[in-house]
Amino acid sequence: MSDITSIQDVVKAQLCTGCGTCVGLCPKDALKMVIDEKKGIYIPELDPGLCNNCGICFKVCPGYEVDFEQLNQEIFGKQPDNPLLGNFQNCYVGYATDHDIRYNSSSGGLITALLIYALENGIIDGALVTRMRKDSPLEPEPFIARTREEIIEASKSKYCPVPANIALKEILQAKEGERFAVVGLPCHIHGIRKAEKIFTKLEEKIIIKLGIFCSHNDNFQMIDFLLKNLKLPVKDVQRLEFRGRGWPGSLLINVKSGGTITVPFNKYITAHNSQIFMIERCKKCHDMTCEFADISFGDAWLPIFRNDRKGYSVFITRNDKFDELYRLTDVLLFKNGIEKYDVIQSQFYSLYLKKILPKYKEKTSKTSFIDFFLANYYYYLNSLIKQNIQAVPHIVLKYYNIPLQIRSKLLFKRYK
Repeated sequence: MSDITSIQDVVKAQLCTGCGTCVGLCPKDALKMVIDEKKGIYIPELDPGLCNNCGICFKVCPGYEVDFEQLNQEIFGKQPDNPLLGNFQNCYVGYATDHDIRYNSSSGGLITALLIYALENGIIDGALVTRMRKDSPLEPEPFIARTREEIIEASKSKYCPVPANIALKEILQAKEGERFAVVGLPCHIHGIRKAEKIFTKLEEKIIIKLGIFCSHNDNFQMIDFLLKNLKLPVKDVQRLEFRGRGWPGSLLINVKSGGTITVPFNKYITAHNSQIFMIERCKKCHDMTCEFADISFGDAWLPIFRNDRKGYSVFITRNDKFDELYRLTDVLLFKNGIEKYDVIQSQFYSLYLKKILPKYKEKTSKTSFIDFFLANYYYYLNSLIKQNIQAVPHIVLKYYNIPLQIRSKLLFKRYK
């Protein structure tokens, strides 16, 4: 990729993650995030009149390149023993003891609980989080939360592009001595880790990185697809919330006319799980468990919690920072620790797609024939369905990737 030398080249090559790191760290404010209406994603737009060609935007870009080997060495001092989870210390399952926080979060409410207690106990002065915009309810709004209420407002999942790192600018400009936590997907954390090599001030200010497990991110076309299936015009939406209201949660849409539409989890998550609306750069990502965060969180999709309706979080600690937070927080661990295989089991289908299934036409000597065949089947069919999405019955989205699910379940036995 030697022909890619600028942030504009990254966008043209469809390598932009839409994370916002370049915009948040541009010293001349020469970049802003805009929505590419055709692709349904955020991309950076350059103002040539303000740009001084410093190259910082390209240097911090996680879409162009992430050197996993180098970052592991710099952050953990070693390469990971486990190829699926990355470097880690312990694995846990837990939940927030505050019922309202747990009930109104995606799963367990641990991130919300940890942030609140870190804030109220003076460990941090604010947290980089994301809520949905009030004036444009289908778009996310990254911001620095400085109160309990603001942290709670940012709970729940956002199944849409999120340029979270645009808020890094506010962290850099914060008062001397202020400290922050950040919450992000793997691409957001990748961008921050790369940025810290250039901005030492950023490394001093961001003292806690909380990562979210991520199979992939969805473009805005997924929300449009869901609304069209509900026969609800975009202009009629007043508020939209994914997850929350127990586990695994529901899609809540407040309509401007005063009504409310509630869509059960298994009805709307099909569009996400189909990966039809996956952002192009996500197809090249190999990080599912946010390997460079301090603590990584995800849903506890385990047999023991199959009938749970309150929510548990499975999480991975990668250094000692959780121990400091845990002493202060009102969270409850399901048990002192779980095996790494429990974490792998809870996310194995996504781990299979990210870590084992070869990327299209990327067969190596280690790739089995069946995985290479499934990869081609999957990407060809995915592309075909995407081109005809409005004519495809909903049931097809639910079942077309069954061969991949079966393969992942059979393969999991090797990791037990």
